[in-house]
Amino acid sequence: MTDLSWLTARPIAHRGLHDLNKTCWENTLTAFERAAGRGYAIECDVHLTANGDVAVFHDDVLNRLTGTDGFIWQRTTRELAALRVGGTADHVPTLAEMLKLVDGRVPLVIELKGIPGHDGELVERVAAALRNYKGKAAIMSFDHWLIRDFSRQAPGIPAGLTAWGDLDHELEAHFSMLAHGISFVSYSVTHLPNRFVSFVRDKLAMPVITWTVRDQEAVRTTFAQADQMTFEGFDPDALAVA
Repeated sequence: MTDLSWLTARPIAHRGLHDLNKTCWENTLTAFERAAGRGYAIECDVHLTANGDVAVFHDDVLNRLTGTDGFIWQRTTRELAALRVGGTADHVPTLAEMLKLVDGRVPLVIELKGIPGHDGELVERVAAALRNYKGKAAIMSFDHWLIRDFSRQAPGIPAGLTAWGDLDHELEAHFSMLAHGISFVSYSVTHLPNRFVSFVRDKLAMPVITWTVRDQEAVRTTFAQADQMTFEGFDPDALAVA
């Protein structure tokens, strides 16, 4: 079994170490530098651009983060570079820019955001970007159609299922993903404990990280039911909620 101890060694900064989009915004190079400087692992989100590049951005629409109408997949890398995130000096970065900035200093957990009809090469492009990366990095997704491509298009890269829910039909859908080579799980802290997470930890010895931890109650739930947290809005080393 691949050693994934690095995945759970340090808390994971959700979309970088931002300040809840006050002055330092999510998924920006500034937020990633802050996380790396503090030694926190980094979670980020990626989409394909109109020209087939990989952009680091959470939403499929541009408005919340850039004040611009339209969808992320409608814009080229050059166009996205011209957009300011939250009115700051930060632009929408590419995955290549992020990798160059972090440069292996801390682990990365990259969530692939599927958009049917606009994500056909996403797994392949992310895998290509990571092929010569010297640092620790993993990929994950909510989207089952992307996860089914992980083992074929991103061989050798630790791959995870991002998930939520505690109803039987939700848990059964998650169990079905175990046949597709996942090696860790990222689960909503609000839906713990549940039998799926207990099974993958206890029977498969698979690491589980939680999302998104914002208070000390969620910290306690994480370390009672999982192995590490994806956090925002506070300093885990101080365990002080912002």
